[in-house]
Amino acid sequence: MIFTVIIALEFKKSLLVVAERRDTVVQIRSVVMIALLAICRKVIILDLTETDALHILALGAAILALGIVYWLMRDSDQRVGDAAREYRATRSAVVNEHR
Repeated sequence: MIFTVIIALEFKKSLLVVAERRDTVVQIRSVVMIALLAICRKVIILDLTETDALHILALGAAILALGIVYWLMRDSDQRVGDAAREYRATRSAVVNEHR
């Protein structure tokens, strides 16, 4: 039940961000996070005595794939942020040099 609430809150947050920006582009990170939460919820409520191994393997592969995508996006965002900070520092140094 707690995961259902968390999924709903994350979904609400992503909808509010889209509405606030008046944009149709949804944050991919939010979509991946919602998918990860939904699959984790499915794994928790899964009855292992009645589930075949292929189904469990498929859920594990989906979690792994979504985790890798989330990690790559986070890593990419950090590199973009570092580049932006470096650009601002270089720009301010050039401006101060010309004064």
